[in-house]
Amino acid sequence: MTLERTRARTGPVAAINPVAKLGAAALLTVPLVLTLDPVSAGVALLLEFALFPFAGLGWREFWRRTWPVWLAAPLTALTIALYGETSGRVLLELFVVRVSEGSLELAFATMLRVLAIALPSVVLFVTVDPTDLADGLAQVLRLPARFVLGALAGLRMVGLFLDDWRALELARRARGVADRGRVRRFLGMAFALLVLSLRRGATLATAMEARGFGAPGRRTWARESTFGRREWALLAVGAAVGGIAVVVAVVAGTWNLILGPG
Repeated sequence: MTLERTRARTGPVAAINPVAKLGAAALLTVPLVLTLDPVSAGVALLLEFALFPFAGLGWREFWRRTWPVWLAAPLTALTIALYGETSGRVLLELFVVRVSEGSLELAFATMLRVLAIALPSVVLFVTVDPTDLADGLAQVLRLPARFVLGALAGLRMVGLFLDDWRALELARRARGVADRGRVRRFLGMAFALLVLSLRRGATLATAMEARGFGAPGRRTWARESTFGRREWALLAVGAAVGGIAVVVAVVAGTWNLILGPG
């Protein structure tokens, strides 16, 4: 484990209840989803970058975790710029491609909104442990225990699926059946993994039932999931970022409610 990953696991955000992280992400995301303008997304993004250092995440780890977002945002903007709704002066027209001033503005606003929504979500959930999240969902939000524990068990199996896929690939190579027909090989391995997953899932379900995970009545938990001042503070920060972004956009006259009539 590197030093930066250790910092991420021991930073001030790491010890906060995952339910609060879910809530903060929702409070920040909902205002940005309701509008499509560069001002609200840009203000939210600036505030987020001012808060990212307090997450205890090193910059190298930050870039390593968020590079898919930085790749997806410009690609999304490019698609909208080329094929988005035409408005204003047309700058380029070639077959089905039509680039206008309005489509460029829409593409820029969309790129900022993708960054403002996705980056804090990645930063907040880098330190989330699946077991802690399940404890919070069941104890704080009072979700059904059977649903939570089943989802946790399924999530824990994802790593095993990846290991099984690599083992299947090595086994087929050792038998000399993995040199040709990539599509056929992929379909065969996918079917084999499906069969293996069904068998493992049935075994896991039987084991969980035998240990009383499906028993009726109120169950006990090995670890208590608490929700205190740190969690409420994180929720307040998420609401403040979203609220400030909305207020600035309204004052600047760029607020564009995309769910409104017309």
